[in-house]
Amino acid sequence: MAEQAPRLARRLHSIAGVVPVGAFVVFHLFTNAAALKGADAYNETARKMQGLPLVVLVEILVIAAPLFFHGIYGLFRIATDVPDPSPGRRALTVAPVRRALTFAQQATGIALFAFVLFHLWTARLVQIHDHESLDLFRLMQAALANPWIRAAYVAGILSATFHLSAGLFTFTETWNLAVTSRARRFVAAGAGILFLGLSALGLSTVSAFRL
Repeated sequence: MAEQAPRLARRLHSIAGVVPVGAFVVFHLFTNAAALKGADAYNETARKMQGLPLVVLVEILVIAAPLFFHGIYGLFRIATDVPDPSPGRRALTVAPVRRALTFAQQATGIALFAFVLFHLWTARLVQIHDHESLDLFRLMQAALANPWIRAAYVAGILSATFHLSAGLFTFTETWNLAVTSRARRFVAAGAGILFLGLSALGLSTVSAFRL
């Protein structure tokens, strides 16, 4: 039973990173892309999201809880250097490319956790008592006029898109979904395309807030 607990935690960590958290990242990037249509479209989209039934409960149970579990447990694994004993990953960890991928995923995970806290504070928790009347476009526009904040958002978006894309690859290993070299190459190609597409969408959205 004691040996099963770490394996269960790893699998829950893997699922949380792809299903609720990963899906939310994609959804969030696409809804924020409303900024490409201008301030009114962006603010209207934000108000519609805030007007959804039980939105606070959904944010807490479906988004925040899995996100913080995935982030905190991920930081724990990095700090304690917990290995994954699955046969597929043992075979791949000897390769330099796999070691580099693991390092990059860990580095972006740390950066992304810090960025999520920063993003929540600046864009979600601001004027939370009357968030519906907030001109969120102008607020983001003023914030992103600061080059340091803009750089933080660019780094955060790239960290999120890379971490998700690489996470899809490691997800297939954790669950033994890509057991052949051909299947792993297919997943890797798909993850690369996803990274490029989501990164382009996120960075173009940041550019839409230029004064």
